[in-house]
Amino acid sequence: MRGFLKAIFATFVLLAAVSCAPRSKYVVVEGYMLGTTFRVVANTAVAQSDIYAAAMEIDSVAKSSMSIFNPNSLISRINDNRECELDVHLLRNIAVAARVNKLSGGAYDITIKPLTDAYGFAAKGKIEHPNIDSLLTFVGFEKFRVNGRQVVKEDSRLQFDLNSLAKGYTVDMFAEYMQQIACHDYIIEIGGEIRASGVNAHGKPWRIGVDSPFEGNQSPGEYQQTVINISDKAVATSGNYRRYYTDSEGNKITHTINPKTGRSVTSRLLSATVVAPLCVEADAMATMFMAMGDSVAIALAEELKSEGVQVYFVLADGEDYKIFSTLEN
Repeated sequence: MRGFLKAIFATFVLLAAVSCAPRSKYVVVEGYMLGTTFRVVANTAVAQSDIYAAAMEIDSVAKSSMSIFNPNSLISRINDNRECELDVHLLRNIAVAARVNKLSGGAYDITIKPLTDAYGFAAKGKIEHPNIDSLLTFVGFEKFRVNGRQVVKEDSRLQFDLNSLAKGYTVDMFAEYMQQIACHDYIIEIGGEIRASGVNAHGKPWRIGVDSPFEGNQSPGEYQQTVINISDKAVATSGNYRRYYTDSEGNKITHTINPKTGRSVTSRLLSATVVAPLCVEADAMATMFMAMGDSVAIALAEELKSEGVQVYFVLADGEDYKIFSTLEN
């Protein structure tokens, strides 16, 4: 899976590559992409305007390929059963999703869009009393296959939601751009998904804050549970403390949906932070762990240490938190 992104920019024209040498200063580039904020800090002589322009180009590619909120994106056309072929980005996303689906025993599944639609977490408004059993008949990774560049569905109503890994994949695209311009000391963050390389301006590993997952915490970075030091790795966090609502019967509906039961997931696991080689991996696995629940997630996290995957879980423990971590630092 680590080799999936090596040719990532072959599918669209890059801005003229500019050498990073001499790398004499750290610049900050900020803005909006994928409907959220992004921030890049890099040790580079490349103009900030060039990095920003690259961000806008990456944003355009991501939205035209993977966005369920763009009705004309490639994934939307596939969801609508319009004739089209998978591009390299969708092929790579599906390949990553297939591995994580297998790891999770089906608790992670990108065919979940009918359910996220019904609960109001995708491109459509929520249904007050969704017929879950009916929706589950066309949800399941085993209900489609990829034949060359074509998606073959068992049921035309099957639809894909890539929100659980698209931001992470876009971070990896951005990281590939930084490598293209020979820049090796940088950190990229898009809506909380992060990838870092080299060192910060103090010559130290990059420091990443993990938010405290108390219910309703809408202030990223203000209330931190811990700080992680990383270099040449990616970080993603998933939790149910921001994206949720209470239905008409008083039930808390979180954005994490179990594709096997069709139900909103609540467990002792309040947030899952994953450190992995690629951000697309970290992003998908963070969602996977939240969908699995605490005990199963902890057992799998122990197994994944040998594959270079580390976790920091925050679990409810009465009125307090309990931490499970496989971090090395």
